[in-house]
Amino acid sequence: MRKSGPPKGLVSYLVLELLEEKPRYGYEILKEIKSISGGHWEPSYGSVYPILYKFEDNGWAERIEVEDEPDRKYFELTDDGREELTEKRAEVGETGHDFADVILGFYHVFAALGTDERFEVENPEEGWRFDETFSAWIVEQVVRHHEYYYEEFERIPDTPEEFAERMDIE
Repeated sequence: MRKSGPPKGLVSYLVLELLEEKPRYGYEILKEIKSISGGHWEPSYGSVYPILYKFEDNGWAERIEVEDEPDRKYFELTDDGREELTEKRAEVGETGHDFADVILGFYHVFAALGTDERFEVENPEEGWRFDETFSAWIVEQVVRHHEYYYEEFERIPDTPEEFAERMDIE
């Protein structure tokens, strides 16, 4: 079970992928990651720039000058960076359980704050609340995202244990 946050190394992986696509500067990378997350997550300069400098130190990226933007620090992936990306793709491929754990964990806490008698969350009169209506909206958004990226949503009647057994996962 994950303790908090995204799976370790996710931002580094995304930066490698984005640099492989084309040379980029830090702010551009921040905005692209925000877009990839649907606007829900934007890493800080303090997380992206150290990654870029580490990549440069490791020989995975190099700074390049862009003629019409001399003040920006553009980075380009090197051949060693492409090799590292190949390894990171395999590592990230193993994090599906971590992602599911974070998503389900946050949802369970959201629902518990609205339904568990041990918690006395004072909901505001306006704005977000921990209640059934807002819970249903969250679920609806997950379904809409599923249908956007994959296909029509079809409910799966399996319990978590049945699903794990059917899919041969631990």
